Amino acid sequence: MKLAKRVTVIEPSATLALMAKAKALKNEGKKVLEFQVGEPDFDTPDHVKQEGIKAIEENFTHYTPNAGTLEIKKAVIEKLKRDNNLTYELNEVMVSNGGKHCLFNATMALVDTGDEVIIPAPYWVTYPECVKIADGVPVFIETTSENDFKITPEQLEKAITDKTKVLILCSPSNPTGSVYTKEELEALAEVVVKHQIIVFADEMYEKLVYDDLEFVSFASLGEEVKKLTLTFNGVSKAYAMTGWRIGYVAGDKEIIKAMDSLQSHATSCPNSIAQKASVAALLGSQEPLEEMRKEFDERRKLMVGALNDIPGISCRIPKGAFYAFPDISGFIGKTYKGEKINSDSDFARLLLENYYVVAVPGSSFGAPGFLRFSYATSREIIQEGMELLKKFVSEIE
Repeated sequence: MKLAKRVTVIEPSATLALMAKAKALKNEGKKVLEFQVGEPDFDTPDHVKQEGIKAIEENFTHYTPNAGTLEIKKAVIEKLKRDNNLTYELNEVMVSNGGKHCLFNATMALVDTGDEVIIPAPYWVTYPECVKIADGVPVFIETTSENDFKITPEQLEKAITDKTKVLILCSPSNPTGSVYTKEELEALAEVVVKHQIIVFADEMYEKLVYDDLEFVSFASLGEEVKKLTLTFNGVSKAYAMTGWRIGYVAGDKEIIKAMDSLQSHATSCPNSIAQKASVAALLGSQEPLEEMRKEFDERRKLMVGALNDIPGISCRIPKGAFYAFPDISGFIGKTYKGEKINSDSDFARLLLENYYVVAVPGSSFGAPGFLRFSYATSREIIQEGMELLKKFVSEIE
């Protein structure tokens, strides 16, 4: 059977085999410590859950308008004004089945065959695959740990061609936890405006920033920048609502209209019950967010401190999200119990096989020589996992 080209160009996840092995070990009764999960380990706040329950009890269980109810669109508009000083009209926002769905809608609406999409590396694994599905061309800008994994205006300028359509900018970043400052964003915005390219501003981890750092929404940098920006966000990370599957996007009304049309044929409306709960999340008490953020901050310090105490491993301090991204490149080419470590994937596999600790290879994110550890887990598990990692590397020759 000949499959469509759009699915054959998708690269299978490099972590699938690792995850399958972890599951097999758990089924064998092994205690597997998982640091690969990209979701908060907290419960959805009670007032949000109660609104979902209320929606069911009141039989709010049918189709809603395709791009979201009037209520949730107004809540998104209020949130963007309150938190980001951004003003949008109802026809400039829409709600989808998670942030990833928003990204797919936007890419399919804007990217044609041969269009280039600039993606800073390290990157979230879905970005390049989404572009390839749309028959676009991912163009990667390599960053370094020394520069906090952030691109410069000079790099952006050099990457732009007459085929460039979109820049994807993720801040705070998955997988690195990097956060762009206002000054850094302004410098990039100058290049964006000069070349009139569209920016996908992925701000899903907006609420998880540390060290008194101010989060700045890219679209807030001026009216000209706003016209060129699609702002992506959702309730998944900030409100521990990953399974509720609600994301939203704000931007130019013509782009939103096209995305709305696509969604009407692909999935129709987002989940009705989840929309009701998300209104409570966006407009209700924000105290649970701060409690989660403070706990993530403590875990961040614990994990990064432990990583930097391990000889041969270095880890810059992430400023946002809930990921640490340590450099383990010094172990590439060495051996563990007679087996040569040829890549970060080998390192991750051997760590799992021998100490039952799961981390994601950096090569999955376009950054070979690194690992991604999520600290969206308990302090006890973090301490145990880092001790096992230390034992593992002490046995590498």
